[in-house]
Amino acid sequence: MKLFSDELVAEACNSCNVRDLTTATIGEMVLVAQYLESKTGIPFIRMDQGSPSLPMNRYGIEAEKAALDSGIGSQYPAAGGVPELKKAASRFIKAFIDIDISPVGCVPTTGSVAASFGAFIGCTQRIPGKDKVLFIDPGFPIQKSQLRVLGIKWKEFDIYHYRGAEALGAKLEEELSSGDVAAIIYSNPNNPAWICLDESELRVVGSLATKYDVVVMEDLAYFCMDFRHPLGKPYEAPFLPTVARYTDNYILMLSASKIFSYAGQRIALCCVGDNLYKRHYPALAERYNDSGIFGVTLTASILYMITSGCTATTQYAYARMLDLSCDGVIDFVEDVREYERRAARMKEIFCRHGFNVTYDRDVEEKVGDGFFFTLSYPGLTGGELLSELVSYGVSSISLSTTGSLREGIRACTSRMRDDMYDVLDSRMAEFEQDHISR
Repeated sequence: MKLFSDELVAEACNSCNVRDLTTATIGEMVLVAQYLESKTGIPFIRMDQGSPSLPMNRYGIEAEKAALDSGIGSQYPAAGGVPELKKAASRFIKAFIDIDISPVGCVPTTGSVAASFGAFIGCTQRIPGKDKVLFIDPGFPIQKSQLRVLGIKWKEFDIYHYRGAEALGAKLEEELSSGDVAAIIYSNPNNPAWICLDESELRVVGSLATKYDVVVMEDLAYFCMDFRHPLGKPYEAPFLPTVARYTDNYILMLSASKIFSYAGQRIALCCVGDNLYKRHYPALAERYNDSGIFGVTLTASILYMITSGCTATTQYAYARMLDLSCDGVIDFVEDVREYERRAARMKEIFCRHGFNVTYDRDVEEKVGDGFFFTLSYPGLTGGELLSELVSYGVSSISLSTTGSLREGIRACTSRMRDDMYDVLDSRMAEFEQDHISR
């Protein structure tokens, strides 16, 4: 039996100015869930917004307090970031990815959202005629919203049928051969499917990026969170798979939000590979009346225009957490493994009540458990499933908003609580009973 009537859900949508619940954005779903909770006092199973719920890393807090006490808050931070953070970032990338990148190319941004926003601008303006972004979907919906703001066009394809080096390579050749693609973007692990591109696939992405002079923007928001493999040991293999091993044309985006649960402080890094950082582009020099050197233009003429740098004290916090991770004092992988446990328990409940994991395979491996997973239900489109689940007190987003061609929803584990598993089980039992005869 539904917790919320169709009339009450419609009232919530009308009050929150949500025109179509089946295609609601993350922000819209948050508003609808909050409205229904406030109206009825019935708590939701919140699978909509990927906001961390684990405690902030205490070393970051201590470092940020010390930085504030030192008085640095009275001074503007340098556009390129404080030296301590830039050095720590270079060291961190070597320790956990085994890639050499100069500190100068490690630029702090106010979250990875700001990093991608600035990188989209720089990448699509560097070479006349190369002005589109290629999304390896499904992906983070906000990044396409950024392109709408910027007026940048994009291409996209759902990777579900193109896993493996051969299939992925053929599809990328098809998309890149037109010559108008400036950048490729994806997250690894993936938001929302939690699939992970392996080394053979990344090798193909890198080689074709070099062939067609395309910049690969690798979003590593869920750094080393493929819990199936023993990642996250400083200076020890296995290292994190990355396209940076296979091309010079890369930008890595490293956020403190998930791995250190430092989301509220809005700090990330836009790490530009050394050779790309130093490349000169006449189109950039003409447009910005500067050197036209990619990394310099990106830092001083683009990123600085967006946020005027990052909060200085937060940079010192991030630097401290990165350094202590390299020293083995912080085990950030173990610190966030709770997401793996939550995903396993949530999947078991949903699947027992007739749901399926939509993106269930990683080439030959079963997809791992982590921050996100995907669900479908027989006979329902993703939008229909989303709308139905709201009536049972479960909020999420449709996979259609992520560029996926599969029917289903994205489920986030970050806000799940121990006291809600039995509640979820009970609600999905009701859902199954109500839908089993349809």
